[in-house]
Amino acid sequence: MAAVLEVEIGGEAVREAAGEEVDLSELAPEERWRVEHARMHAKHRGHEAMHAEMVLILIATLVVAQLLLVQWKQRHQRSYNMVTLFQMWIVPVYFTVKLHWWRFLGIWFLFSIVTAFVTYKATRKPLVQTTPRLVYKWFLLLYKMSYATGIVGYIAVMFTLFGLNLLFRIKPEDAMDFGISLLFYGLYYGVLGRDFAEMCADYMASTIGFYSASGMPTKHLSDSVCAVCGQQIFVDVNEEGIIENTYRLSCNHVFHEFCIRGWCIVGKKQTCPYCKEKVDLKRMFSNPWERPHVMYGQLLDWLRYLVAWQPVIIGLVQGINYCLGLE
Repeated sequence: MAAVLEVEIGGEAVREAAGEEVDLSELAPEERWRVEHARMHAKHRGHEAMHAEMVLILIATLVVAQLLLVQWKQRHQRSYNMVTLFQMWIVPVYFTVKLHWWRFLGIWFLFSIVTAFVTYKATRKPLVQTTPRLVYKWFLLLYKMSYATGIVGYIAVMFTLFGLNLLFRIKPEDAMDFGISLLFYGLYYGVLGRDFAEMCADYMASTIGFYSASGMPTKHLSDSVCAVCGQQIFVDVNEEGIIENTYRLSCNHVFHEFCIRGWCIVGKKQTCPYCKEKVDLKRMFSNPWERPHVMYGQLLDWLRYLVAWQPVIIGLVQGINYCLGLE
């Protein structure tokens, strides 16, 4: 019995019999989408049991993967962070080349060059005195740019959902594509930049000697030295150094305000660099206008899993479905 597909085009019902397909090139975009949508439904009709199995496989794989990733992170956090960083850096490039998103590839290439240079400077021994500030300035700039880009993208999406794009005579699909693209750029480079900043912060602080990821620092911290950058906190007019505001944590250790803010927000550290006492971020960012930066940083940390591991898990699920013949 030949399958018949009935689609309404331009107010008229068109019946598409097996072997007699409608020429999509002669249809308007909305009508073409309607025909393709109807074809997809006709193709998957009667496969409800197979779809249920595929959903169960997806849920089971997500649960097992989440448990394994949590155990990996708890037992070997350093290797977990490095692999996650590599995943976030490389996986999007595969989809970019496959889908011919050359604009994203160009921005990714520029980001990689600058970040590779900054990371190289941060991991050199002995550490140049100006390097910590260079590193934090670059990643702070990247953090602010990603924050602004994400906000603009979110506003563009909301404008489109409420139909405000019509006031500027912009097509809904163009406005939505613009908003989602900006939102993706902001979140992706925000997550990636914070992970690179955390790695650089660990290397620099360990090299300076007032911080150790595990164990005691190799140097004793005096009240006149900033443990983040290793330079004098208070300097005379005739001396070489940085003259700026300082910040005292609840543990009474004093730092340059720029350094400790970069350490906590950009470098994802919420403890004192020297004694590891927890930092009260609400107290540090008492200005209400600065609170969204803390919330945005927490959002980026949550999105790391989606950016880094979700494509891998989806690929694993597709491989399982293929092996079981659930295509």
